[in-house]
Amino acid sequence: MHREKFHWFRLAFQYKASVFPAIFNRVLYCGLFGVFISLLHYFRFPVFQPILENVIPSIVLGLLLVFRTNTAYDRFWEGRKCWGSLVNNVRNLARQIWLTVEECEPKDRANKIINMRLLVAFAVATKLHLRGESVNTELEELMSSYKYLTLKTMNNPPLEIAFWIGDYLQYQYKCDRLHIFQLTAMQELLTKMVNDLGGCERILKTPMPLAYAIHLKQLLLIYCLLLPFQLVDNLGWWTGAIVALVSFTLLGIEEIGIQIENPFGYDSNDLPLDAICNTMLLNIEDLTSLTPSVSNYN
Repeated sequence: MHREKFHWFRLAFQYKASVFPAIFNRVLYCGLFGVFISLLHYFRFPVFQPILENVIPSIVLGLLLVFRTNTAYDRFWEGRKCWGSLVNNVRNLARQIWLTVEECEPKDRANKIINMRLLVAFAVATKLHLRGESVNTELEELMSSYKYLTLKTMNNPPLEIAFWIGDYLQYQYKCDRLHIFQLTAMQELLTKMVNDLGGCERILKTPMPLAYAIHLKQLLLIYCLLLPFQLVDNLGWWTGAIVALVSFTLLGIEEIGIQIENPFGYDSNDLPLDAICNTMLLNIEDLTSLTPSVSNYN
C-alpha cells in the first residue's frame, strides 16, 4: 500500500512526459494577465465585470475539450491496434515460413532467414514512413545492399518490401515447396500487414479539421482572458494564481489531445515504435534459432 501511494505521488510530480513544459509559457502569460487585472482593480479601475461569466459557459468549453481529447485518444488507440495487429501478423507469417517452406537445398534455410528478416524490415520501414524519414541504416542491416539501394529510390518502402516477400512466397509455390493452401494463408497474412500500414497512413493523413482546432484555441484564449475580470473582486491579488491554475487545467487537456493525435513520433506520449520493432527482431532471431523437424516428436 505504501509503495502504491509513493508511486502515485511520484507520478503526479513527474516532469518528463507531462504537458507542463509545452504549456508553461501560455499558463505564465495568463497568470501575469490576472496579476495585471488585480493591479488595475487595486487602483480602482472598473475591471470587475461579473456579466462576462456568461459569455462562454463552462459546460460548452468542457464539452469541446472532452470531444477533442476523446477524438485524439481514438486516433492513438487505433494506431496502437494497427501496430499490435502488425506484430501478430509478422510473428504468424514468420512462423509459417520457418515451419512450412520445405528446404530442398542447403541455401533454402538461408533464404528463409533473409525473407523472415524482411518482415522486420517491413515494420521498420513502416515506422520510418510514418515519421516522414528516409530509408536509413536500420534497414540496411536487415537486407542485402542491392535491396537497400533499391529501397532508397521508392516512394513507399514498406510496399516494396511487401512485394519482395510476396514474390518469395510465390516462387516457393512454383518450386513445389508450398502447396496452394499454405500459399493462400501466408498471402492473407501479408495482406493484413499491408492493411495495418494503410490504417496507420489513414491516421497520419487525416488530421483534425483545422477550423475545429482554431475555434477551440480561440475559445480557450477568450475564456482565460475573461476569467480575471470575473474573479478579481473576490480574489484580489490571488487572481493571477487562480487564473494560472484554471488555464493550466484547460490548456493541459488541449495539449494532451495535440500530443496523442499523431502517435507515431518521438514524443514521450507517442507509441514506442522503436521498442516494438526491436521486439519483432528478437522474436525472429529466437525463431530462427530453433530447428523444425518431425524427428523432435519421435
